[in-house]
Amino acid sequence: MIDTHELTRRAGSQREVTFTAPAPADLGIDVIGVPEGDPIQFDLRLESVVEGVLVTGTARGRLVGECARCLVDIEDEFLADVQELYVYPESEAEPDEASRMEGDLIDLEPALRDQVVLALPFQPLCTDDCPGLCPECGVRLADEPGHKHEDGGDPRWAALGNLLQTDERPQDN
Repeated sequence: MIDTHELTRRAGSQREVTFTAPAPADLGIDVIGVPEGDPIQFDLRLESVVEGVLVTGTARGRLVGECARCLVDIEDEFLADVQELYVYPESEAEPDEASRMEGDLIDLEPALRDQVVLALPFQPLCTDDCPGLCPECGVRLADEPGHKHEDGGDPRWAALGNLLQTDERPQDN
């Protein structure tokens, strides 16, 4: 929550704020996200406008997850742009048009959640060219680039292979 009490309700007045806040729970998706309680650095400008307070700036923090191909732990950073209009409590704006202030307080969590979750990769990778895991034994292919198996064929296709061998035999007329 940000207190805007020091910011007058006169349009055009502004204030810059920099602070660190703990990350809320469940800020992310199944495979990558911000650990709960991790520090998030905010650099924001609060600007008084006729309807309320316009908040613009950035939020920066740490992401933790696992590679979607090889399942190795990964760590990265995010930088999310924040731009949200918070209308005064007495405003006649519809609830879906803008966020509403609670007295002089602004709750940044919904805007932060929207920006961070939308910016996350759907399938995060440890490297852009991650080869993943061996489909037969599960070894991480980046650790063993020359990894191979004897070509025994997929047992699920064995019956079709037998049909192919049957068709190649000479037929008696």
